[in-house]
Amino acid sequence: MGKIIGIDLGTTNSVVAVMEGDKVTVIANEEGGRTTPSVVGFTNKGEILVGQVAKRQRITNPENTIYSIKRFMGRRYNEVLNEIKQVPFKVVEAPNGDVRVLAQGKEYSPPQISAFILQKLKKAAEDYLGEKVEKAVITVPAYFNDSQRKATKDAGTIAGLEVVRIIN
Repeated sequence: MGKIIGIDLGTTNSVVAVMEGDKVTVIANEEGGRTTPSVVGFTNKGEILVGQVAKRQRITNPENTIYSIKRFMGRRYNEVLNEIKQVPFKVVEAPNGDVRVLAQGKEYSPPQISAFILQKLKKAAEDYLGEKVEKAVITVPAYFNDSQRKATKDAGTIAGLEVVRIIN
C-alpha cells in the first residue's frame, strides 16, 4: 500500500508532508524549499510555471500569473466581486455563474489552477519517496463551506490524487 501524503493547500504557500514511523516529514520541493508559493504562471510560450518560478514572473507578467486562487475556490462570481478588484489577472463569470480565470487566452476554473499546485507537491512527494503517490489528505480553513470543500477535492482529483479526507 502506498503512502498517503498530507497537503496544506494555502492561499500564499503550500506544504506537503508524509508520516514516517511516528514522525511527520515535510518534503522539500525541487528548489529545496519546504514551502511552495501557491502561484501558477502561464508564459507566452505555452509553459505552465508553478511555485517560485511562477512567483518570479508576477512583476513582468501579472495578468498571466495566478495567485490567491483559494479565495475563489467553490464560490460564485457574484460572491467574489471584491476579491476580483484586488488581483491583476482577469476573472470572468462562467455561463453557470461560477468563477473562471483567464490566462494566455484560456479559461481555467479555480480547481484547475489549484490542481497545478497539487501536481507539483505530488511530484515532490513521489521524488522523495521513490514511489507513486495516489492518495492525499488536504487541509482547508474551518470556515470553508461544502462547495469550497468539494472544489478542493475536485482539485485533488484533477491532480491525479484520491482525496481520502478534507480536514480543517
